[in-house]
Amino acid sequence: MSLEPGWYVDPADPETRRWWDGEGWIGAPIPVDVTPPDGPPPAEPEPAAATPAPGPDRPVSGAAGSPGPLPTSGVPGQPSHWPGQPGQPGQPGPAGPWPGQPGQPGQQASPPGWPYPQWPGRTPVPRPHGLPLASYGARLVARLIDLGVVFLLNALVNGWFVWRYIEAISPYLRETMRRAVNGDTSTEGLPQIDDQAGGLQVVILLIATALWFAYEVPSMAARGQTFGKRVAGVRALPIEADQPLGFGRAFRRWSTLGMPTLLWYCCGLGLVLQFVDAVSPLFDQPLRQALHDKRAQTVVVQLPRNRSDPRTAPHDRADPPGDTP
Repeated sequence: MSLEPGWYVDPADPETRRWWDGEGWIGAPIPVDVTPPDGPPPAEPEPAAATPAPGPDRPVSGAAGSPGPLPTSGVPGQPSHWPGQPGQPGQPGPAGPWPGQPGQPGQQASPPGWPYPQWPGRTPVPRPHGLPLASYGARLVARLIDLGVVFLLNALVNGWFVWRYIEAISPYLRETMRRAVNGDTSTEGLPQIDDQAGGLQVVILLIATALWFAYEVPSMAARGQTFGKRVAGVRALPIEADQPLGFGRAFRRWSTLGMPTLLWYCCGLGLVLQFVDAVSPLFDQPLRQALHDKRAQTVVVQLPRNRSDPRTAPHDRADPPGDTP
């Protein structure tokens, strides 16, 4: 697998980032929490080797028969030479870079016997706006809390309509259950469902959808969080910028998951659509987006604990490549 050039966390030292040019690491590492520069790092000047003072047993550099300056690796944190490197005093061969030294054209191998950091079989997980993606467990906890709040709102506002609906269909249900227990499969003589039941079901679903909209859309538009998301420590952000969602994006995000509530009337079709949406982050890579995230172009991130709000923290520039796709 070939990675696009960019700044990535160094697998050999997770506390640093380095520039990956598509074939290997180049340039000096930087701390992982420092904002990387745009583009690749500048070329490093060749460090000058320390010149020993002339003496009887130390000939001046450049004199006939004296060894030249020791080559340097050009890789920060690595010794300037390894045992047996050509060009050292007492070692045969001309001084110069070893085969495969980083920085040589077409060469990205490391010195013999040295491990070279490689990606462990998969691309690094993206960090949108420098924040880790929220786990499915955290998203599920947030969604269950929100559904609990919406259920309580429905119990207060929609309770009377639900009670009337149950009263309208209960004679039919009781008789059906009695016959099922007795092994009677006939449908003759069953009580008729009250004509108001259909209208009550539509009213119940409309109120439930409206309550869900009123609970979720305004808070998501302003903060990217509902009560459940604040408890779980997650936030929805636009992919392209760390900013509030706004009403339009928040509505598109909610409607993909919330509007199918109206289709519960159609043999539970809406519930099936909502279930598919709810489990879709398990199968999406690399941003773990649900279907409603894809429609609104949002991503859900895990907020750090005991740190400042990323929406109010200063940003010197756009996020570096390799962190935000």
